[in-house]
Amino acid sequence: MQLFVFILVYPLIWCISILPHKLFYGFSDIVYFLVYRVFGYRKKVVAQNLELAFPTKSKGERKTIEKKFYRHMCDMFLEMVKTMNLSKKEVKKRYHITNVELVQRIETEKSILVPCAHYANWEWNVSLNLYVTSKGYAVYQKIANKYFDKLAKKLRSRWNTTLITTQETVKTVVRNEKNGVRGIYGMVSDQSPMVSQAHYWHPFMGVTVPVFMGTETMARKFDLAVVFLKVSKVKRGYYQAEFIPITLSGKQTEPYEITKKFLALTEQQIRERPEHYLWTHKRWKHRDKVPEAFK
Repeated sequence: MQLFVFILVYPLIWCISILPHKLFYGFSDIVYFLVYRVFGYRKKVVAQNLELAFPTKSKGERKTIEKKFYRHMCDMFLEMVKTMNLSKKEVKKRYHITNVELVQRIETEKSILVPCAHYANWEWNVSLNLYVTSKGYAVYQKIANKYFDKLAKKLRSRWNTTLITTQETVKTVVRNEKNGVRGIYGMVSDQSPMVSQAHYWHPFMGVTVPVFMGTETMARKFDLAVVFLKVSKVKRGYYQAEFIPITLSGKQTEPYEITKKFLALTEQQIRERPEHYLWTHKRWKHRDKVPEAFK
């Protein structure tokens, strides 16, 4: 069945990927109409998330953010498909990094963790590896369909990136540090961990939630640098990325310092342009399970 679904869908996404940009975004408008107006994909989740994150905004203001978000979401996921036929020259034009020299300077001394959020176009973050000399890794979640998983790995590896699963991350860092191999590890770090695996809770957009500690744990254990990747949508199909240092030495940070800085930077980014965050994600689903120690 997995192969049948792949064979059925692959020709369609390939055809979408070769569309000229004007037609490509025209198709995205059609997808928006179907996703938002016809099927109402996760509209209740989005409305609830926006109300939790922006309780002081009016219902009309949140509705405006909601509509803009769905338009952006359709663009972003189709841009992931566009990666199939996007050249290095084109991605550099459409995804511009303003201060890549910061990472280039740090990588001469140590490995770097690059956490980011589900914001703007995180799929094109892997183009960072077109600018650096260290071995680049992107941490990802495996797709259930093994054929689409293979395709996703192929797409995300086009620009010199090696994909590793969450379970492989620590092993990879240990091996590289042991062998003196400097690496740059990109990871989307704003997901919601299972309550049973949550060791730290912290307010995020005003709501206390469980937080992943993987980035901080690795940075402190292996004395890695941590640099936040802030991505902004300049206009349709064009993004600008900026690196913001969190620490140049994980061992010299206090407990939870890295995690708190990451959350603060992510929150600031969302408040600037909330429509570019992934509001369909159930980030606040465990808000009613806060342990007494974190209330």
